[in-house]
Amino acid sequence: MSLLRSERFPAIVLLIAAAAGLIVANTAAGPAVDEVMHAYVGIPGVFELSVSHWIKDGLLAVFFFVVAVELQYELTNGQLNSMRKAIQPAIAAAGGVIVPIIVYLLIAGGSDAVDGWPIPTATDIAFALGVLAVFGKGLPSALRIFLLALAILDDIVGIVFIAVLFTSDVNIGMLALAALAVVVFGVLSRTLNRGNRWVVGTLLVVIAIAAWVLTYLSGVHATIAGVALGLAMAQRPALHTRHTLEPWVNGVVLPIFAFSAALVVIPSVSPSELSPAFWGVLVALPVGKIIGITLAGWVSLRVGGAGAAPHLSFADLLAAGALGGIGFTVSLLLSELAFTDAPELRDQATLGVVAGSLISLVLAGVLVSWRAAHHRRRAATEVSA
Repeated sequence: MSLLRSERFPAIVLLIAAAAGLIVANTAAGPAVDEVMHAYVGIPGVFELSVSHWIKDGLLAVFFFVVAVELQYELTNGQLNSMRKAIQPAIAAAGGVIVPIIVYLLIAGGSDAVDGWPIPTATDIAFALGVLAVFGKGLPSALRIFLLALAILDDIVGIVFIAVLFTSDVNIGMLALAALAVVVFGVLSRTLNRGNRWVVGTLLVVIAIAAWVLTYLSGVHATIAGVALGLAMAQRPALHTRHTLEPWVNGVVLPIFAFSAALVVIPSVSPSELSPAFWGVLVALPVGKIIGITLAGWVSLRVGGAGAAPHLSFADLLAAGALGGIGFTVSLLLSELAFTDAPELRDQATLGVVAGSLISLVLAGVLVSWRAAHHRRRAATEVSA
């Protein structure tokens, strides 16, 4: 389990899972696997979802719960618990959202792929921190803190996009019941102690499932239930639950999602025939993120004032920008949601996410290695002096 709590290994597993999905989809086994993904599972006539929807709406809700618990901690006790701490990564995150959208719209605006503009706005925390762990020995802790805050803020934007843009025909009654279930969950979690942990813990699980079902039935994307529950839960049991779930999320939830999302048949067409959805995401992730995060982060150093945030050089921000272009998890989900009714566009956008993230991965590895070597030499010089 300790291996799945590390920063390196989960990123490797996620990459292997995505590659496996892409390979399987383009072999003779592809149609059979696709059929399994579209098979319905559940209580017949009561509550049934396809395997694909169980993964996207069910398993990913657990991932978003874990993200929300981390967000709750950072907002109250961590790196985002004051405006002074949050100002630099917040401005950089804004640049890392706005510029990729602009780049995407410059390429895909006016086409049938215009609805895919939210796709390149996300950063994959697991991958970004994994690259830092592999290539970043010797980097200052300020860069890791900056990147973590940046990625969390990016996730907030992704969550807002999912909640606002991809919700239709909301059933207010079901949504109200879901909100009530979340409130009860939050209140009950504050009564949890050693003496009643089995009884209360079981009730919490039942209420969490009820909140998820009610959210799904309300028409709001069901992953939002995971976010709401993670933010509502009392912090101490929430952190304990996050610690328990972390290896399962890293070793099961995210790899299964990456595999299923990457089940895309590579089209046998020339590059000129590929959709703007592909080119928009492919360019917006590595180019839009690195420009947006670097320039906005550089501006934030001047806006924040002295002592507003840990000092990072322009070159450090360049490495952070490249890391921000690794989209994967949330970007893959956004591509599914943006083109739900257009499978061909969805598949090409998914290919764009995979390819753009891989370009960012390679670029980030080079830049992070370069900055790490620089900081190691600097530290050695200071010691010898």
